[in-house]
Amino acid sequence: MAKIVAVDTDFEDNNLEAAMAQEAGVDFEATRGRTVEAVIRSLQETGAQGAVTSYALFPREVFEACPNLKVVSRTGVGYDEIDVEAATEHGVAVCNVPGYGTEVVSDHAITLALSVLRRINELDADMRRGVWDYARTRPLGQCRGRTFGVVGMGEIGRATARKAAGLGFDVVCWSRSLKPGRRTPEGYPVLRLEELLQQADVVSLHTALTPETHHLIDAQRLALMKDSAVLVNTARGAVVDTVALAQALCEDKLWGAGLDVFEEEQPFDFSHPIMKAPHAVLSAHAAYWSEESGRELRQRAMRAAIDAVQGRVPVDCLNPEVYAR
Repeated sequence: MAKIVAVDTDFEDNNLEAAMAQEAGVDFEATRGRTVEAVIRSLQETGAQGAVTSYALFPREVFEACPNLKVVSRTGVGYDEIDVEAATEHGVAVCNVPGYGTEVVSDHAITLALSVLRRINELDADMRRGVWDYARTRPLGQCRGRTFGVVGMGEIGRATARKAAGLGFDVVCWSRSLKPGRRTPEGYPVLRLEELLQQADVVSLHTALTPETHHLIDAQRLALMKDSAVLVNTARGAVVDTVALAQALCEDKLWGAGLDVFEEEQPFDFSHPIMKAPHAVLSAHAAYWSEESGRELRQRAMRAAIDAVQGRVPVDCLNPEVYAR
């Protein structure tokens, strides 16, 4: 019987995955540990042909040490932790779940932007301290009359742009795949990144993490932004130099920031300077999750793994060339 292991998934239990495996006639086991050593040990001890993972590391060493492995299915869109090239060389399919979180992540990005503009967390904290005085938290902002800049125009970026425009923002965008000076099919002006940073009142990041986008927003680019600008990041933590961002906030160089992702997350450093920075709204990598999106995410990731171990080509396979051999 084929076997799939859940390697360090980001869920309170794996009952849904276990039920799907049982229905498909596949053996299933949940393991813990995201380090390379833990992943290799889990795969070797269980003899699994498939792995479903949230954040476990799958570099070349894993594929070299686990010849039985046929598929790694990630419960997310990004796949920074998986060496896809090495997986392909060893005939291992790599799958992700694109599109599952488009609506909820864009919802969260807009929520962070509005929370910062309206100082919702600060107003709430005052109320809980028995302080009734909105003037303490001024300035307070609104949507209409402000420019919303979207950095990265994939599915989530486009959904965020659509929602921002519906709220009354003027939307502009930048993407590596779009030519500045033109407009998107929706009519949003495409700017150079530096132009967008200089013009936008809200900058919302939706770009993938690559060597080119690591610290895309660094101290130099933060300095281009208006003192009255808001930075929102629901993409990948390392797209922003978070230490530089914290310094800019402490020096009142920005209106504020809303962050759902961080450069180091598990374990998260609660002594990081961003924790003491003013006018920051922080959430613990929650943007991807709603009860609806979470179920879709888990079902699609597990279905891909089941298909692969049973000899079918899975949907959303990042390296389908492994099946052309």
